[in-house]
Amino acid sequence: MVKRLTVAAALSVALGSGVTISQSPAEVERHVAAAKVAAGSDHGALFDRICAEAQAIGNPRRGRGGAGRRGGPRPTPPRESWHAEPVQVFDNLYFLGMTEYSAWAVTTSDGIILIDAIFDYSIEDEVVDGLTALGLDPADIKYVVISHAHLDHAGGAKYLQERYGAQVVMAAADYDLLDRQNPTWKPARDIVATDGHKLTLGDTTVTLYLTPGHTEGTISTLVPVRDRGRSHLAAAWGGTAFNFGPNRDRLGMYIDSAARFRDIVEQAGADVLIANHTNFDGSKTKLPALAARQPGDPHPYVIGTDTVARYLTVAHECAQAALAGL
Repeated sequence: MVKRLTVAAALSVALGSGVTISQSPAEVERHVAAAKVAAGSDHGALFDRICAEAQAIGNPRRGRGGAGRRGGPRPTPPRESWHAEPVQVFDNLYFLGMTEYSAWAVTTSDGIILIDAIFDYSIEDEVVDGLTALGLDPADIKYVVISHAHLDHAGGAKYLQERYGAQVVMAAADYDLLDRQNPTWKPARDIVATDGHKLTLGDTTVTLYLTPGHTEGTISTLVPVRDRGRSHLAAAWGGTAFNFGPNRDRLGMYIDSAARFRDIVEQAGADVLIANHTNFDGSKTKLPALAARQPGDPHPYVIGTDTVARYLTVAHECAQAALAGL
């Protein structure tokens, strides 16, 4: 842990002091190669997405990273292009997302914790109607944890806040981001998450970590889950793509955060990976595999601590490749 954080901290100090870090193309490729090894056969979608973005950041001919999802009005896409059916994934964890974006409901003895609130146009269809279809009551949603304040993950929070009185949990920096942008879907400021924040509801505690990078207030989460009564621990990396372009400070944050959360995952023994995009955690194949699972078959989301940690190594190495290319 110390060695990993020392490298990231050194980069942060250099960036904060205004020192220009000049790297060669070979350094970029070294990090990309390390990310590819870490990805193996498990995290190819993550590697393909963000290491390509890393190389584009340092090469204007290949384009720049995007600016993230803004809050302005946009047409609502047809339902058939995004709707996905709700699925019970663990005894106490439910997928309530869309074809490309995820929301996760954690059921407890005293209500529901929702992780991410997808879009404003899809929240009623996927979360409210999805919970109802699964025999659960959307009025039991007590907390809505927002991984980061982009429309595709926070757009439905205001709806749940106003309709059911659910309390929104978000980092201060991302509340501030929405205050500056002031989109129509901005939720009221409720609970401000702090690093290591333990959010307890009934018999369940989820732990929130501030992992800035994708946004300055990105939250990553550890969630205890059960499969047929057997305990596991799920890790959710809160923000993934390099949507901020050639920004040294944000890349430094990202590098630090990926290394730190990897250490947290390893020390906690998290053996399940969930993401807020269905391609990153393999939900597009794991959900159908879960539906076909027979008694005695392994759970497709239980992948082991090493595999979960390698996911964060991919993120860490691709971010270093992006920084090395500047």
